[in-house]
Amino acid sequence: MSFMPLTGLPRCACSYGERRPIRHIAAGALCTLALLSPPIERSGFAQTPDRQTPIQIVALGDSLTAGLGLPERDGFVPRLQAALALNGIAANVTNAGVSGDTATDGLARLDWSVPESTNAVIVELGANDMLRGIKPDVTRSALDSIVKRLRQRHIAVMLCGMRAAPNLGTDYAQGFEPIYPELAAKYGALLYPFFLDGVAGNLKLTQPDGMHPNAEGVAIIVARILPKVLELVGQIHSQAQHPS
Repeated sequence: MSFMPLTGLPRCACSYGERRPIRHIAAGALCTLALLSPPIERSGFAQTPDRQTPIQIVALGDSLTAGLGLPERDGFVPRLQAALALNGIAANVTNAGVSGDTATDGLARLDWSVPESTNAVIVELGANDMLRGIKPDVTRSALDSIVKRLRQRHIAVMLCGMRAAPNLGTDYAQGFEPIYPELAAKYGALLYPFFLDGVAGNLKLTQPDGMHPNAEGVAIIVARILPKVLELVGQIHSQAQHPS
């Protein structure tokens, strides 16, 4: 799989959205980019459903998850939920995307963004860290804590990777891009290597800012990520059949 690079993005002059409140997507509703309570220990996946019970998925991210600049129905979360439904998967996907969030911001709100009923979390964070030139070690630490705490709660995790803009230089890319596959391997999480695969760098698939996907871009993102999300669903159903 080849990835289109992020191009033409100034080092610190842009961000994947200004911060704004989380929107929640209810069942049946038809991305560019102080810790709270301690981890909750459980004996298995949270209220692991059978195949007739809706799976509870939280999409934890920034404006790419939140759907900045799009009608709600055209955002990543409702499009993903609709795609799952077309594949016979009953799922409630909650939009825990906050525009402008860095990985550290996502960590700070992790526990109240991911309720106890959650079966799986799609983690899409780090794009704003990259655009602001935040040290990769800071991003790695925050994402490590997010995935670790979710796994301690026995929640299935899918980590969505991000590519570094070329103008940040080779050293930055070498420090930033390996974060995602290395953490996925460390914690046994699923990995989707590049959230903007097929969309980044294509102005026909982005909004006027050249960064956030338009409705057509979101459709491509959902179509490409769907097989990995179906694998995530399979993990949950397998856990239901073979609880730990």
